[in-house]
Amino acid sequence: MTTTDFDQIFGGARVMAILRGLPVAETVRLAVRAWDLGIDVVEVPVATPDAVPALRAAVEAGAERGRIVGAGTVLDGGQVAAAADAGAAFTVAPGLDLDVADAAAARGLPHLPGVATPTEAQQALRHGLTWLKAFPAISLGPAWFRAIAGPLPQLRFVATGGLDAGNAAAFLDAGVRVAAVGSALSDPTQLDALAKLATHPR
Repeated sequence: MTTTDFDQIFGGARVMAILRGLPVAETVRLAVRAWDLGIDVVEVPVATPDAVPALRAAVEAGAERGRIVGAGTVLDGGQVAAAADAGAAFTVAPGLDLDVADAAAARGLPHLPGVATPTEAQQALRHGLTWLKAFPAISLGPAWFRAIAGPLPQLRFVATGGLDAGNAAAFLDAGVRVAAVGSALSDPTQLDALAKLATHPR
């Protein structure tokens, strides 16, 4: 696995929309809305089997628009397989499980594991994982990212957990590459506000 995978997936993206636990039609509607607003990267968590149809529908909608969709909350090899079969472009997990990372790599999917400590970040780096999900970001705070960049400058972080349009900028300013917003999207005004961050130059 190389950094090129996520370098290409995220490119200049600053915001990722996480569409969790929504009906299929609502998942597709919000994904299309996000893409139309310039939020190019979408994640659909698949913690339960009944979430896979929403992922598959979002993947199909994305394919029509030249956009890709990742699978979130991927906790084991079975979920990796389900995500790959549904057409996901990458997998995301809340924690660091190197077996899951290896299973994703075996299916050709870059994996974004969750970390919350320097020990986990260093372990991920030793495994060749340089793009990491910091979770829960709201508990870590922006200062954590500034601190971790000192000894581990080669890491690239996606901040997830408790972010919204009101606080995402503080994390981006602290060096986070991508702010991932999930539950806050239940507020219909969030996507429009986040779009301003997504299209603002670094």
